[in-house]
Amino acid sequence: MRKLPFIAAMLGMCMTPLLAHAQDAAADLPIDKANTAWVLVSSALVMLMTPGLAFFYAGMVRRKNVVSTLFKNFAALAVVGVLWTVVGYSLSFAPGSGFVGDWKTHFMLNNIAVDKGFTLNGSTYTIPELLYVLFQMMFAIITPALIIGSLVERINFKAWLIIMAMWSLLVYAPVAHWVWGEGGWIVTQGGLDFAGGLVVHVCSGVSALVAALIFGRRVTANEPARPNDVSMVLLGAALLWFGWFGFNAGSALAADGLAVQAFATTFMAAATAFLGWMFYDWIVAGKPSAVGSAVGLVAGLVVITPAAGYVTIPVAMLMGLIGGVVCNFASRVVKKATRLDDALDVFGCHGVGGICGAILTGLFASKSVNPAIPNQGFLIDHTTELLSTNLIATACTIAYAALMTFVLIKFVGFFIKLRVSEEEESAGLDDSQHGEFARYREQASH
Repeated sequence: MRKLPFIAAMLGMCMTPLLAHAQDAAADLPIDKANTAWVLVSSALVMLMTPGLAFFYAGMVRRKNVVSTLFKNFAALAVVGVLWTVVGYSLSFAPGSGFVGDWKTHFMLNNIAVDKGFTLNGSTYTIPELLYVLFQMMFAIITPALIIGSLVERINFKAWLIIMAMWSLLVYAPVAHWVWGEGGWIVTQGGLDFAGGLVVHVCSGVSALVAALIFGRRVTANEPARPNDVSMVLLGAALLWFGWFGFNAGSALAADGLAVQAFATTFMAAATAFLGWMFYDWIVAGKPSAVGSAVGLVAGLVVITPAAGYVTIPVAMLMGLIGGVVCNFASRVVKKATRLDDALDVFGCHGVGGICGAILTGLFASKSVNPAIPNQGFLIDHTTELLSTNLIATACTIAYAALMTFVLIKFVGFFIKLRVSEEEESAGLDDSQHGEFARYREQASH
């Protein structure tokens, strides 16, 4: 009975008008219907990327781990979506320190306007803030899902759920605040990240590297492994490419010329990265690889993400080409020169690609594309402000993501088994963890 007042208080809090009109000293900003429609569509496109990523990854693993890989990615939609609503958005975007937002301001989406625009870091936007919450939610969901590519075929599902939940709040939310949140230290210093090169890709790529080091190699790591379904890989890549238009062009937060520019740079960077990766494979291995080229186009999308709304189309093509070649080279070096078992090349694609993109943004960002940027790239006006800020931001993101991921995984490992047993791994996680198979008839025939 003593718990009843507490329960009643919690219920009362949850039943309050959580979507109350924000009390803003500024004049009410009207809603632009075209901008709202575009960002609604973009939010749906970005959500589609997580299932696309699930297919992309699931096509690469052994057939006995397809369901496990799909399930871990789909789980991000539910787990991170709920956490984002409860406190993640507030930690990321509410006013606070330069490091992280105030968890109380938008707890359970309190004080979020639905009938007027909003301001963020001195800029005004003519879409409802609730829509911005949903748009950013999709970014928060896919980021930890990217990490799973380095841990497939050996991670305990229960451990992954806990790691994913803690990582989204302790790693993703602070870095998102640094780059985009109200008063974040990177945005106030003039650093540029249009759609998540640092927040999404450097964070996830570096964290994947650390996680792979902690988890160690798979029992089957030395066995030859080919993708179980190349068509699934290409389907996943197509969904990612399609959804990325919402990821990058949607980050303009308006149906305007900047969105069109970001759309164009996104496509062209992916196309040239596809070609760069394909021809590199052709030269080194003697044959062009469909799966490799699909990974290459994703690398191009990663590289252009921080720069999509800041660079010209020719520069985007150059960035994509650089990304395709550099990420291919990095993935090969990681595999050959180390014993690291980053199963699906998450670090080589997202970590290296995100770092390249952040640096190249510091070289090529131009006011001719986006007059609102505070500083241009070094190769545009030969000033070092933007390049130095982006270099510092990149280094700090790498250090923070690596340290926090290490501490977080080690902490979880004290309470729960991180890896499945060798017997479970050999049997496949589909059966040992979930009791399900991607194709029952074929499984029964073996």
